[in-house]
Amino acid sequence: MVRLVSAPNGHSPFPDTELRNKDDLWRKATDYIAAKGMNMIVVDLGEGLVYPSHPELSIKGSWTPEKMRAEIVRLNKLGIEVIPKLNFSTTHNGWLKHYRRMISTPTYYKVCEDLIADVAEIFDHPRFLHIGYDEETARHQDHSGRCLYVIVRKGEFWMHDFLHIVRTVEKNDMRAWAWSDYGWDHPEFYERCPKSVLMSNWYYDESYGGFELSENKTSDHKRLKGFYDLDKAGFEQVPCGTNWTGWQRKKLKIGADDVIGKLVKLCRRDISAKSLKGFMMAPWVSCNNEANLKINLKGADLFAEALKS
Repeated sequence: MVRLVSAPNGHSPFPDTELRNKDDLWRKATDYIAAKGMNMIVVDLGEGLVYPSHPELSIKGSWTPEKMRAEIVRLNKLGIEVIPKLNFSTTHNGWLKHYRRMISTPTYYKVCEDLIADVAEIFDHPRFLHIGYDEETARHQDHSGRCLYVIVRKGEFWMHDFLHIVRTVEKNDMRAWAWSDYGWDHPEFYERCPKSVLMSNWYYDESYGGFELSENKTSDHKRLKGFYDLDKAGFEQVPCGTNWTGWQRKKLKIGADDVIGKLVKLCRRDISAKSLKGFMMAPWVSCNNEANLKINLKGADLFAEALKS
């Protein structure tokens, strides 16, 4: 059972200058999900941590290593395993500041290696490090029309960098965990990616085409198919759902409260027990105001109810 709380701003080409997180709201959210029986949190670090090797990446409110270590101890006492996440996708790496403009250079590789080593040490070599790698397309980077700098790796360049990050994670005694959406349009990814990588395919039914593969005729079909492709290819996986509302659901004003329950039911029915290692819930809002706190808590309620079914 996995719960994800995302704090920093990895989506924007304009890095934040102040952390989108309030400590009291973070504690309310994490205490609540512990009470609901969740046993893991994936912490989207981004610019939210002062990295010893690269303190220049920190912003106002970034947590010190000491503060993060103390929080890990607190969460562990609540029964929650804490997993760090550093998203190395070029669509979600605003947190790297000027280094995001040095992709696939010796400087970039060294910075990534330094940061992974920092996180391994601060988190005491956790079982996993989530490396992101989702949505690396020009369309995702410029969807708002505000992006001033677009860089997308493709083909061998993308695969080279992905494998380099995976190897670096493993050298630091952790297991890489990644989003699997690159495989939606590049089926060769399933053959070339090491089976040691834990995969999370995400499906939010944004087009409102449903959860039956044979019936879904929307653009979401390939996303839904991803669970079956991972299973067939022999990957261990943690499917990810949400209570964030996609475009067609917004248009129809129906919300997304049903998504995680239907996703859990589908995967338990169709995905092999050997492959299925848990589930992830991602509301995709920060712990920075009361409105977002309500979304996170509602996500925890929906997730807990889904897991009971």
